[in-house]
Amino acid sequence: MKNPIGRPTKYNQEVQDQADRYIYEWSDIGDTVPSRVGLCCFIGIHKDTSYEWEKRYPEFSDTCKAVDALQEHTALNKGISGVFNAQIVKLVLANHGYSDKIEQSHTSPDGSMGPSRIEIVAPSQSNEHS
Repeated sequence: MKNPIGRPTKYNQEVQDQADRYIYEWSDIGDTVPSRVGLCCFIGIHKDTSYEWEKRYPEFSDTCKAVDALQEHTALNKGISGVFNAQIVKLVLANHGYSDKIEQSHTSPDGSMGPSRIEIVAPSQSNEHS
């Protein structure tokens, strides 16, 4: 049998339990928005490691998805209420499939063409993760 290449994983149930705690404690530890990088700092791993663990360990994958959902929820609600900077919220929500749709038209002398309209478009169901 071939020896595995590289160091053995640090992933274990204790690390998973700590990762799950991040979901409930992210704001208590000072994070403004829950994030993958915040999760990584909390459990002491590199971001690249989190992507590998997400592929290999279903429970860790679920935790990452929960962090993503919390991030989207927090950014959306704090953005709508004006607590967060609109440009930062736009950047964060773009990572969740949101986009802005801009329609521009010039007003004609006879009024047949109206002013510009900006619309926030939620991600389509085809972009949603299960």
